[in-house]
Amino acid sequence: MTTDGGPPRVGLVLHPTRDVFSVSEQVGRWAAEQGAQVVVAAGDAARVAGPVLEVPPEELAAACHALVSLGGDGTMLGALRASAGTGVPVLGVNLGRVGVLVEVEPSEVAPALQRVVEGRYSVEARPALRVTGVDLEDGSTSAVAFNDVALSRCPGDGIASAALSIDGQGYGVYRCDAVIVATPMGSTAYSYAAGGPVVSPTLSAMVVAPASPWSGISRPVVLSPEDHLALELLPDSGVLALEVDGRVLAPLAPGARIEVVEERDAGHVVRLDRARHDRRSRVKLSLLDLPLLPEELRELLPRELGHAPD
Repeated sequence: MTTDGGPPRVGLVLHPTRDVFSVSEQVGRWAAEQGAQVVVAAGDAARVAGPVLEVPPEELAAACHALVSLGGDGTMLGALRASAGTGVPVLGVNLGRVGVLVEVEPSEVAPALQRVVEGRYSVEARPALRVTGVDLEDGSTSAVAFNDVALSRCPGDGIASAALSIDGQGYGVYRCDAVIVATPMGSTAYSYAAGGPVVSPTLSAMVVAPASPWSGISRPVVLSPEDHLALELLPDSGVLALEVDGRVLAPLAPGARIEVVEERDAGHVVRLDRARHDRRSRVKLSLLDLPLLPEELRELLPRELGHAPD
């Protein structure tokens, strides 16, 4: 992490509902000792300990030298979206139940921050998907996804019926419950649940997978990051929900057309010990298919993995 000559500024991205106060206390103590400044999005100051600087949410990444995600994988995705295209590195602190993307446990926060400030870490550059062609509910016309973009059936409103084209050439038709376009990182999420392949995060690719196909294309398709993908809703389609990393951003009516392209190196994930993180991730991913509750899963995890708080 490089600074501009002033004090290091660390931004906190908070899980929307989980209690983050005790972890933020550790961050605050570290910041006081190191002369660093803690920055949060406007409205979050009451949820964290110590003196903080509040900035508009859309300015958080630009105001900081690094972001720290306090939560699980969903919070980490939000931090990556906030930092997309800025080059600001994101450190994930695991307050979730399993957590594949995050690396640091709460007890490790202070030494991890010190390593980030001193530049003793590596960065994993992650691609994102840019979806355009639709007016979103927040007034924007595009959105970024680090896991996936999905066109999902709304219960009672008909199936997803969409034509796929690649670089302007028709490829085929989907008739299914949802069409999912995933990054390699997102290949272990919704796409995986729909039967898509697990893709190495070091590979540049896009996966298109149908969920519960009724007819048409029934197998996942793996595309090059240079491919420009478009999905057009056919007249017999129901109104679909446009989901970006699991967030519903807009309804799509028949005739709507979205385009999806890859943006390389859109996000930068901090890695302090990649070998350790990879070992943990392999164990966590191997447990995804077990029909167990989260508390039962933890009993099966190696000791170093099984102490994440509820």
